[in-house]
Amino acid sequence: MKALLPLVLASNLCSCETLPDRSALSHGTLTSKLFAEPDALPSQMEFGLADKGVVVLASSGGIGRGVATEFAREGARVMLFSRSEEKLSETADAIAEETGNRPLFTVGSITNKDDVESAINRAASEFGNLWALFNNTGGPPAGTFEQFDDEAWQSAFEVTMLGYVRAIRAALPHMKKGGGGRIVSNTSVSTKQAIDGLLLSNVFRSGLVGLGKSLAREVGPDGILVNTVGPGRIDTDRIEQLDTIWAGQKGISIEQQRSESQASIPLQRYGTPSDFGRIVTFLSSEANAYLTGQNVLIDGAMVEAY
Repeated sequence: MKALLPLVLASNLCSCETLPDRSALSHGTLTSKLFAEPDALPSQMEFGLADKGVVVLASSGGIGRGVATEFAREGARVMLFSRSEEKLSETADAIAEETGNRPLFTVGSITNKDDVESAINRAASEFGNLWALFNNTGGPPAGTFEQFDDEAWQSAFEVTMLGYVRAIRAALPHMKKGGGGRIVSNTSVSTKQAIDGLLLSNVFRSGLVGLGKSLAREVGPDGILVNTVGPGRIDTDRIEQLDTIWAGQKGISIEQQRSESQASIPLQRYGTPSDFGRIVTFLSSEANAYLTGQNVLIDGAMVEAY
């Protein structure tokens, strides 16, 4: 992605030391000057991801696939990771067709330590470097406190948090060896505003924000930037599943539930995996040189909390 940097109306754009008045702007004087003098135009932002090794967990569909696609579009060398070889192969083919850059893939489970380490180490070996890790996994089951026993809590911990920890632990030596890197962990908007009926997600996703902030402070001196991202209503199978559950609880159709959900978002639509992927790609790029330790919601301003 090559995004134009925002125009800054500074004194170097005009001979005066103050900003031009509104009449000058309304008649396009400043715009004309910009286009008449190429040196006054903003430079294009280079993401610097070409040939950089990237691992994207849970990337055979949904958000993970969207993120992997945007990395591939930027020329990164992408390692996909998921449980289904068939889906991974299909995803790799689709990304290659769309971007001209075919990812590699490793089959495994985020709950299996050896599988996670294998994907990370293979990426570093195949690509000659490991620059970025996107932690991602499916959400734990919906439900309330009294519905979950110890087994459910342990399973949610292993899927939602321990898998990320293992991936980070495996990735850090490679990033330090390469002189830096980027880690982005997928969480949820529930880190800012609890979602009723998603108790396990609310608990463990919030823990990942603490992990990201602490880790950013620890590995900053190594040139490694760490952030978390929280998706709002991104149009994936997970959201379809939740819409189905909520529609059943309300006694309404799935279509009505979806319509009500979209109406609650200021942008009046669900986000797409590509919307999400482009932001993750920036956070994982060289263009992001100073934003670290943050929890970024990608939700179309749906969440009202600060």
